[in-house]
Amino acid sequence: MIVLGIDPGYALMGWGVVESKGNRMRLINYGCVETYAHTPMQHRLRSLYQGVRDLVNIYQPDDVAFEELFFAHNVTTALMVGAARGAAIIAATEYTENLYEYTPGQIKQAVTGSGRADKKQVQQMVKMLLGMDEIPKPDDAADAIACAMTHCQAGIAKEQFRMK
Repeated sequence: MIVLGIDPGYALMGWGVVESKGNRMRLINYGCVETYAHTPMQHRLRSLYQGVRDLVNIYQPDDVAFEELFFAHNVTTALMVGAARGAAIIAATEYTENLYEYTPGQIKQAVTGSGRADKKQVQQMVKMLLGMDEIPKPDDAADAIACAMTHCQAGIAKEQFRMK
C-alpha cells in the first residue's frame, strides 16, 4: 500500500509518501508544496491544488491521509489553512475517494507511543522508524510523513478515520 500523507499549510504544505508492506514501512519521498507571501490568495490556493494534483499523479497512492487542523488562537490563520486544506482535498478527491484524517494526538500516539509527544520526539521517531540518516526537514514534511505512517499502522481500523 502506498500512502500520501499531507500536513495542510498555506505557505508550506508538507507531504510524505510511505509504502507499507505488512508491518514494514519504506519512505518513498517527501517535501513541501510552497507558496509565497504577497501572492494573491487565489493564486496560492491554485498552486497548492496543482501541487497535490501532481503528487497523486506521480506517486499514485492507494490512500491519502491528512492531518486534521488544530488551532487554539489565530482565527485568520485557521481560515487560510482551512482553505489550503480544502484545495488539497479537492485535488486528492479527483484521484481517489480513499481519503482519511488523523488528529495531531493520534499521529503522535501512533509514531511515538504518546499522544502528548513534542515535535522533536515525533521527528526523531520518524527518522528512526524509517531508517533515515537525518530528521526530515522542514517540519511540515516530517509531520506529513508521520501522518502517512499513522495511516499505514491503522490497518483494518483505517475505515473509522475515512473522511466523511
